[in-house]
Amino acid sequence: MKRVFSGYRPTGDIHLGNYLGAIRNCVAMQHQMDENLICVVDLHALTTLEDIKNLVGNTRLMAASFIASGIDLTRSHIFAQSHVPAHTELSWIFSCITPMGWLNRMTQFKEKAGKHRENACLGLFAYPVLMAADVLIYKATHVPVGEDQKQHVELMRDITGLFNREFNKDVFALPEPIITGPATRIMSLRDGTAKMSKSDASDYSRINMMDDADTLALKIRKAKTDAEALPDTAKSLEFRPEAANLINIYAALANQTPDHVCKMFAGQYFSTFKKDLTDLLIAHVLPIGQEMHRLLQDKGELDQILNRGANHASALAETHMKEIREVVGLLKPLGS
Repeated sequence: MKRVFSGYRPTGDIHLGNYLGAIRNCVAMQHQMDENLICVVDLHALTTLEDIKNLVGNTRLMAASFIASGIDLTRSHIFAQSHVPAHTELSWIFSCITPMGWLNRMTQFKEKAGKHRENACLGLFAYPVLMAADVLIYKATHVPVGEDQKQHVELMRDITGLFNREFNKDVFALPEPIITGPATRIMSLRDGTAKMSKSDASDYSRINMMDDADTLALKIRKAKTDAEALPDTAKSLEFRPEAANLINIYAALANQTPDHVCKMFAGQYFSTFKKDLTDLLIAHVLPIGQEMHRLLQDKGELDQILNRGANHASALAETHMKEIREVVGLLKPLGS
């Protein structure tokens, strides 16, 4: 059975960059696997204090964005990481065999801890161990990762081999990474050299997935461009970052190459192009945003979906934990 585990941090407002960079890929992948586990990794969010604010709301928001974008609940199970305690139980077991030296080599920890490494929390340091547990507790066969997570998957595979050797039993198989490749980089509408981000002070810098039609149109009208006509090749946009960004957004939404879009609009000015881009955005983003609004207004329905996903994930995880506890040598509770 091909079982894929995908984990996503609940970090707040969902914008177009999140959708095109991760959510849409996950929706497409569900038809390639036998079972899809989509986990809102709220425990990972605890490693960053600013992500703790409104964590309940952000967890629901992340779940709603996937469901509204087309996750098929007959093929996929979506749930919150904290609702399946086996994640942290297996993480502790892995922590007891994983050498500190392996974790010291993790470049993401060095980058996030920065100059204040001694003040960084243990959770940030041990983050990759919990990530390994997230995947291996389900004996997932595949895990999608971007370029920045490849090192963590290598550590996950190292932990797999170490556990099997330490306890002399092949409990875990090596999960195969699905390298999603370079994600569509969606840049700020106000600065084509900066990535679209929820942390930007200006709401006009980003397309939020819950923006209404008028807001979408206004943001595209106000998006920074230049006075030149559009060229017939994407390469000609090398030194026109704002123009390249809008072309890339159109291309990603229309499932076309930037070169093809340039040929479509070659010689035209942004006054024309922006109208077509607005229509495309409204056609793609507005229905998703409307469904997100509906789901978030009916928290009962959304929580039921997450609960069903957690029940399925918990049953699968507990089956594997029974085997793991026995292999490790833990005393069975009475009646188990």
